[in-house]
Amino acid sequence: QVQLVESGGGLVQPGGSLRLSCAASGIIFSIHVMGWYRQAPGKQRELVATITSGSSTNYATSVKGRFTISRDNAKNTVYLQMNDLKPEDAAVYYCNAQRYGVVQGWGQGTQVTVSS
Repeated sequence: QVQLVESGGGLVQPGGSLRLSCAASGIIFSIHVMGWYRQAPGKQRELVATITSGSSTNYATSVKGRFTISRDNAKNTVYLQMNDLKPEDAAVYYCNAQRYGVVQGWGQGTQVTVSS
């Protein structure tokens, strides 16, 4: 059974940085596409970034140039480095694992708050 555990969220001032981590277990991590999504209050969950098994990346337009997704297959962990955070980046951030376009599981989420 897949388990995904996010960490690294918190309160940061506008312009600040955070690094989120998502540790996976119960799957062959290296063959899965890993994704970060976020959901703000009253809004739908949206894609932030994905990274394939070959480390090809894809980003939402709103985070390009500010966020970087990466993975460490030896640690079964995917990361999201978030720089130059804006108030509109505030949300609960979730990671997921996908195989052949099918979501294998979601984490419980980690809260990111951007406020002065």
